[in-house]
Amino acid sequence: MPNHIKLPKEIEEFLEQSSNIDENFEHLYTSGGYIESDELIQKTIITLYMGKNILLKGPTGSGKTKLAESLTAYFQKPMHSINCSIDLDAESLLGFKTIENKEGQTEIHFVEGPVVQAMKNGHTLYIDEINMARPETLPILNGVLDYRKTITNPFTNEVIKAHKDFRVIAAINEGYVGTTPLNEALKNRFIIFQVGYLSGDKLKQVIKSQTALKNENTINYMVKLADELIKETKKGKVSEEAASTRALLDACDLAVYLTPLTAIEHAIAEKLEDEREKSFVLNLAETYFKD
Repeated sequence: MPNHIKLPKEIEEFLEQSSNIDENFEHLYTSGGYIESDELIQKTIITLYMGKNILLKGPTGSGKTKLAESLTAYFQKPMHSINCSIDLDAESLLGFKTIENKEGQTEIHFVEGPVVQAMKNGHTLYIDEINMARPETLPILNGVLDYRKTITNPFTNEVIKAHKDFRVIAAINEGYVGTTPLNEALKNRFIIFQVGYLSGDKLKQVIKSQTALKNENTINYMVKLADELIKETKKGKVSEEAASTRALLDACDLAVYLTPLTAIEHAIAEKLEDEREKSFVLNLAETYFKD
């Protein structure tokens, strides 16, 4: 937990309590690393501590998943992830039945899904791109997300009451193809936080800590390019994908061995569908870098 994050004493003491690693879920423990906004970290930690569900809103590549991982790491809990799509169904959420042969006997066994495992063990459930799921799929989670914190598993008829440490974080990318607006009943079950793109000194810090790029001049120009792309995105000249922090970090890694322009071309520009936007990004990059 970063020392400079100011929290109420009782929350600091709660986070400092030692937590034994559950070896059965060791692969689901996450690490910190989100550094964009101390205020956002403070607000979301307090919200999770109070048992509220969090919804992170922001453009693609802005660090929503990294923030979720950091929050889960601060609480020292495993994070079970669900990646939503139109194919998401109840089995993907809750689990499925399978047939097992034991000592010549056939038995039906239920394999618990991420929702059931997180609820029973008091872990964090992360629902990524929740607005990509079909609207008829999500109501099964209504009881999980409100004050009841319960669900009746339709596959086993088991009534599951969530462990007191169970927490839910969800994320959405607004306005993208394939997404649907969240209905009010679902939205009202969350506390909502906006997550923006990294810029300036914070972005520079992330580049140095999370990429292999060490050249100071290249890092400085990458930060300037990112700041310009964010400005142009807000003006509507380029789509939000052009300002993706994730894409910029990929470009920084590639720039260790490729020229910065080549790295920017493949990590950022080629992800854009509009040829004019691609040219705009490359022309802007050429004002900072020369092959």
